[in-house]
Amino acid sequence: MRVIFFLQNRKAQKATLLCCILFAAAMALFHLLLSPPALEALSTEKRLLPIYEVDTDKPLVAISFDASWGAEHTLEILDTLDEYGVKASFFLVNIWLEEYPDLAREIANRGHEIGLHSVSHPHFSTLSEEEIRAELEGNFAMIQQSTGYCPTLFRPPFGDYNDQVVEMVNACGYDCIQWSKDSLDWKDLSADAICQRVLKDIHPGDIVLFHNNGLHTAEALPRILESLAEQGLTAAPVGEVLLEGDSYVDSQGVQRSRDSISEEGI
Repeated sequence: MRVIFFLQNRKAQKATLLCCILFAAAMALFHLLLSPPALEALSTEKRLLPIYEVDTDKPLVAISFDASWGAEHTLEILDTLDEYGVKASFFLVNIWLEEYPDLAREIANRGHEIGLHSVSHPHFSTLSEEEIRAELEGNFAMIQQSTGYCPTLFRPPFGDYNDQVVEMVNACGYDCIQWSKDSLDWKDLSADAICQRVLKDIHPGDIVLFHNNGLHTAEALPRILESLAEQGLTAAPVGEVLLEGDSYVDSQGVQRSRDSISEEGI
């Protein structure tokens, strides 16, 4: 009886040991799959992102304005940009272009970059492929007709997108642009609040979002441009900040050169 008990006990110990080994292996695999590199690889494969900012060695910060309503402050903004020798990007919607064609031409004549911002300012994630294409083509046609400019950039209204939107925008030959610094000027924040939001931890490659008709945007703009200059940063259009050559957008929405892939192990 003692022999039988001993053998049974040994079998139980082996079974317990085997269970412990399998459990440890399963936990190790679980943590490996949830590690940041693994999650980044998965998210990169499953999700397409616009460009939120740029990984660049150049001391450039992109200044951009969305124009979809109103124009009372636009000339003041343009005059300020001229005063500081700065060119910026203006993303124009057809419903704005129809009401302010002269201002659209003025933006182009002063040498600023013009980008697409849709025909009717819809939520793009709700549109079909055909509707997305129609919004892009109609917006491009009106901008070209009104200003003679041929846009290469697109910013989705409301910053709203999904994989289909980014894929369609890229397939149509445009770069899909978001922002890394949101002034929230459309909420009628004070000039001080706008400056604080934009300038906090600002760095090369950031893309700043303003609106041409923000209540205090024109008031805040000189201080922002002066602060950038004091920090050794140059304000520029989005197109000048984007990388040339072969690049990709990582899982954080940062545009990077393909040369950096080996360094990051991607």
